[in-house]
This record gives sequence, C-alpha cells and structure tokens, in this order.
Amino acid sequence: MVVLNPGCELDLGWLNSIHVNTAAVHQRAANLQSRKAVKGPYQAAWLLRAVTCIDLTTLGGDDTDSNVMRLCAKACRAVSEDMLEALGFEAGNIQTAAVCVYPAKVPIAVATLKKMKMENKINVASVATGFPSGQYPLETRLAEIRWAVEKGAHEIDIVVDRSLVINKLWVDLYQEIQKMKEACGSAHLKTILAVGELGSFDNVYKASLVAMMAGSDFIKTSTGKEAVNATIPVGIVMCRAIKDYWTRTGYQVGFKPAGGIRTAADSLAWLIMIKEELGNDWLNNKMFRFGASGLLGDIERQLHHHITGRYASATQFAMG
Repeated sequence: MVVLNPGCELDLGWLNSIHVNTAAVHQRAANLQSRKAVKGPYQAAWLLRAVTCIDLTTLGGDDTDSNVMRLCAKACRAVSEDMLEALGFEAGNIQTAAVCVYPAKVPIAVATLKKMKMENKINVASVATGFPSGQYPLETRLAEIRWAVEKGAHEIDIVVDRSLVINKLWVDLYQEIQKMKEACGSAHLKTILAVGELGSFDNVYKASLVAMMAGSDFIKTSTGKEAVNATIPVGIVMCRAIKDYWTRTGYQVGFKPAGGIRTAADSLAWLIMIKEELGNDWLNNKMFRFGASGLLGDIERQLHHHITGRYASATQFAMG
C-alpha cells in the first residue's frame, strides 16, 4: 500500500544547493531514447501496462455529459475483449487508472462509473485551481478543489501559479500548495508544474521539490495547453527530484507526464525512462500515470498489429 506524502518543512538551503547540468540531462535523454524498443510479446505486455497507467482525459470547452459518459465507458473497456483473449488475458482485467475531467463534469463521471460498477477500479480525477492558467484568487482555487472533492473526485490535479516559480517566491508557492493539500482532504493531490513556462531546468527541479515538500502525492509536467509539454529531458529532471526527495524523506511521490504523448512508442519511451530513473516500484498506476486523450487508440492499433500482423485504421479504435 502506497503511503500518501505528508510533506515536510520547506528547506530553502536544499533548494539553493540545486544546479542542474543541462548538457548532462540532454545526453542522458539521448542515451535513453537510443535504446532498442522492446518487441513481440514483451512489447505487448509493456503496452498493456501503459494502458493501466493512463488518466483518460477530456478537457475541452465543448465537453458534454454524453462524451464524458463515453470516456468512462472506454476507460472501463480500454482494450476489446477479443484482443485481450488473443493476448491471453481475461476480459475486464484491463482498465485505465482514471478518467480526468473538469470539475463540472465530476458528478456525471462518478455516476457513470458507479452505474457500470467500476467506481472501485477507476478513479475520477478533476483538474482544479483555475486550470490551466492558475491565475485566479487563492480562495476561488481552494473552493474549486473542495467542490470537486465533495462531488466525488478521488484525485485533484492542481496547477501552480507559474509566476511564483519564475520570481522564486518559494515560500508563497509552498504555502499555497499546502493549503491546496488541506482542501483535498482524503483525495490525492497531483501538482501540475506547467514546465514549458518555468524557464529552466533549475526552476523545474526546485518547483518539483517545493511541491513535494508541501505534500503533493504526484508531480505532473503539464496542463497539455502549453506550447511545450512533456519531454523526456524534463521528465528526467523531475524524476531526479523525486528520487532526491525519497532518499531524504523515505516518501515515494508519483510522476505524471502529460501533453503531447500520443503514440505507443511515446508510452514505451516514458516507461523505459521510469524504469531506468526510478525503478520497478514506480512502474504501476499507484506511482505513474500518463495524462492523455489520444494515446489509448494508438496503443490499441499496435496491439492489433501484434495479434493480426495488420494495422487497423485510426478510426477503428476511436472513443466514439
């Protein structure tokens, strides 16, 4: 059982000691990405593991109850029964980790999963705190968290005010996230750093540490709305921060890349990075998630090719 991160006191000395070697990060990323991809049944097994780590997401301004219901149905039957049977798995054993929606859509997501008797297998995650900008008064951001939790969200994906990072206002950032953690109650707190807007790897590393010191149970790369989202180099930086925090405190914090992860090959690259940087204890949906909307369809196409030797059209596995 994973113990939630209680956080610790803000350690400015620790933060001030951080300096990230940018060239070394890119060299490490190139080394990881040059590895030969797993093939055959091993690839199929890794892709099924990737499916179980997906937060299946819809965050559109045109979201309706009906498309959230379809999202939940797809999360419950993430891979078709005939493909699972061909791969040697029983039907119903592969679901995504969660569905991720706006706060207003939490009630319909909760109700749909309950109706399908999957409320104990698939979590409802809600973005909050003025997503995606974070540029709203703190009280309204905290109220948004409380509302989503009251309506049944198991996980809250908050977004930080990036100006606090850019201006190195670490005490303010720490105190805001602490208050958000308190507002979450028993729900897991996943903190989105919006790394594409933080300016440097040093800022990414320090923001990661502050988020964890304040009690974040996961740190997440991006909202998916920034110009630059999840990349392997920034993932390495965040995972090194997670490992640093774990070594010093004994608490494991999860990691969630999001934004731009669309292909089966992308998912394999991230899983390999997690295995290399953090180890097998993070290769599960308690400690690792993908934030994605289109990834599942491409994984299904790759599994179909593994079984039949033929690629299906992209529309064959569309959510709708």
